[in-house]
Amino acid sequence: MMSVWAIGLMTGTALDGNIDVAMLRTDGETIDSFGPQSLEPYSTDIGPLLADAVAMAREWNFAGPEPELFARAQAALTREQANAVNAVLARHHIDPAEIAVIGFHGQTVLHRAPASGIKGATRQLGDGALMARMTGICTAYDFRTADIASCGQGAPLAPIYHRALLRWLGAGQETAILNLGGVANISWCDSAGTVHGFDTGPANAPLDDWMRLHTGAAMDRDGVLAAAGTVDEGRLAVLLSHPYLTADYPKSLDRNDFTSGMAEGCNLQDGAALLTAFTAASVGAGLDRLPSRPDHLIVCGGGRRNPTLMRQLQIRACVEIVDADDVGLRGDAIEAECFAFLAVRCLKSLPISFPMTTGVAAPLAGGKLAQP
Repeated sequence: MMSVWAIGLMTGTALDGNIDVAMLRTDGETIDSFGPQSLEPYSTDIGPLLADAVAMAREWNFAGPEPELFARAQAALTREQANAVNAVLARHHIDPAEIAVIGFHGQTVLHRAPASGIKGATRQLGDGALMARMTGICTAYDFRTADIASCGQGAPLAPIYHRALLRWLGAGQETAILNLGGVANISWCDSAGTVHGFDTGPANAPLDDWMRLHTGAAMDRDGVLAAAGTVDEGRLAVLLSHPYLTADYPKSLDRNDFTSGMAEGCNLQDGAALLTAFTAASVGAGLDRLPSRPDHLIVCGGGRRNPTLMRQLQIRACVEIVDADDVGLRGDAIEAECFAFLAVRCLKSLPISFPMTTGVAAPLAGGKLAQP
């Protein structure tokens, strides 16, 4: 199969009310070229609906029938994202027939890693068939279920795309890619080209939730409050003793595995400082788990826009960091590009999860296809 154009869609666990849309031309192995990308706000306020779905998912916890709310939230989210695809194509005068496939991740509302011999579970809201009907484009979706069914972690799925980016940059094993979304995940390739990847810990989710709880703001913009606070180093050390941080990978997290409750009792600024420092230090703990510790981190995702977090990363993770934009990548689009890449791999029945990323026994294909 030659290179084709694909569209990737992503809305992260940070629930920021936006849809990342990115076009990529690829054969599912290498990157040919990058197309338009944009951040499309939801046209209606479905944020509260999604937040309610996430809260209800915690109560449900994969026990018994799904909450009725899931169906309503799934339909609303799918319609909004399909409208976003159509809007981007119209804005750039692109015929939908030029697009081979859409990679539609959907919204994760609950993720449980396997433990003690019990399979994990995962739920993303997203109706692939509705997406295909509304856009007229073949849609790949439900990327994680096959991995979970094969006793994998179900996450992260980005490492295979991150490997393609590292090769596109000509980077070696001295460099890794760190994504700072709601959760932080890292990807690194060894000298044989084997891709390693796992969730290091929380990224933006606990801090964002802290801000919403105490100020109503969506985030600590520019890291201002964290910069004004003081980190309780003793309390940070206790947090860093969490067994997840020293566990070997593969391993993955739900956004609620580490919460803003870690800063309970702190004032606003000190709580922001503690949560920011914990994210940075947990990345350092993750780097220590790799067979060879990289010297450089290319940082993508929304967290890279927080200068306090970026400074803390350099200090507490003991690594040189660089914004993905500064090496010619599109730091805000990489997650969406990833699902465009995975969608093409889905078309070709190529593996999307691997023993050193999700823990499956052998490289495994995933995703389902819905035709328009």
